[in-house]
Amino acid sequence: MSQLDVRQKLAILADAAKYDASCASSGTKARDSRGGTGMGSTAPGMGICHAYAPDGRCISLLKILLTNSCIFDCHYCINRKSSNVRRARFTAREVVDLTLAFYRRNYIEGLFLSSGIIRSSNYTMEQIVEVARSLREDHDFRGYIHLKTIPDADPELVHQAGVHADRVSINVELPTRAGLSRLAPEKSAERIEGAMKGMKAAILDGADAKARYKCAPEFAPAGQSTQMIVGADAATDSAIVQRAAGLYDRFGLRRVYYSAFSPIPDASAVLPLVRPPLMREHRLYQADWMIRFYGFSSAEVAESADGSGNLPLDIDPKLAWALKHRETFPVDVNRAPRELLLRIPGLGVRAVDRILAARVHRRLRLADLARLTRSLARLRPFLIAADWRPTLLADRLDPRPKTEQLELFAA
Repeated sequence: MSQLDVRQKLAILADAAKYDASCASSGTKARDSRGGTGMGSTAPGMGICHAYAPDGRCISLLKILLTNSCIFDCHYCINRKSSNVRRARFTAREVVDLTLAFYRRNYIEGLFLSSGIIRSSNYTMEQIVEVARSLREDHDFRGYIHLKTIPDADPELVHQAGVHADRVSINVELPTRAGLSRLAPEKSAERIEGAMKGMKAAILDGADAKARYKCAPEFAPAGQSTQMIVGADAATDSAIVQRAAGLYDRFGLRRVYYSAFSPIPDASAVLPLVRPPLMREHRLYQADWMIRFYGFSSAEVAESADGSGNLPLDIDPKLAWALKHRETFPVDVNRAPRELLLRIPGLGVRAVDRILAARVHRRLRLADLARLTRSLARLRPFLIAADWRPTLLADRLDPRPKTEQLELFAA
């Protein structure tokens, strides 16, 4: 590897990190440097300035890899051993200095750090933990830190990541075990899930200790998340949604991120030649939202899929579910419980809460709903108001015509 300066390394390793989607900063605890000590601040769910790459991926933090060299040869990964890409590697000290320098210039408010596997899983994990340790202990850095951990590493090292980071993530890589075995034979679904299980237990222990003793240290206060690649194997959207729901239930994840497979340069011959539409990734996020906030089960979300098991791309999955369950509608907004209101396509959590608060004082009419929501035209076929009752309901609802998503940056 030729000698590169820090600027050249940054160009390579920041570009390599754009394939990581799980960099949202929500859910962490408040931490600031008032009183003249420490450096940085993190408000709960706020305080991180997000930016987006041209392909729409979030790059709000200083989002880099420690190195893009890797001893593994996962077919879907641009940093795999056999990939013909330029390699670079930061030292732990260089990452610390970059983070502090970028923060002082107000470029970033936190760090997202991942890495390829160099030498061994334990050595790589030691370097990642050293970055976070140095920021927290040597420089009293109070900004947001998200660390990608390595499931094969010593559990104590993974635990140390949670001691210093706000959020930790362990990637499941692919939706199915069969897909993981075929495309990443050096990785083990059992080890990945074992690491997630251990992290869940450590997070619960940390929360329990904090509840009992105020002086107890925080442990990964923003929880753990994971990421899976969509479209690299034959897993359907129904299978992906059910897999995600299982991960939420078993490991207490804060988020599951979906990353549409991208045919990387010199792609492996076993991968599809065409990337899945980015709209598929978007529909999966909407389905994920239905499970986490609207009270749908994974089986109900799967009912939104078509005969192939995939979610429709032309309409959102909540509308697709409603069109398949027309007997549920129309819903009376003046009488229906909260869980039923949340099933109306176009009504979000905030709008439902507003409706519940307003109907305590009066029977709601369409004009009232127009003030409480932003998509009345879309809602009308699915609801009953004091002065409105639809006639043919969803039979007259024509989904928007199917469109082909264009490549914004296609050559």
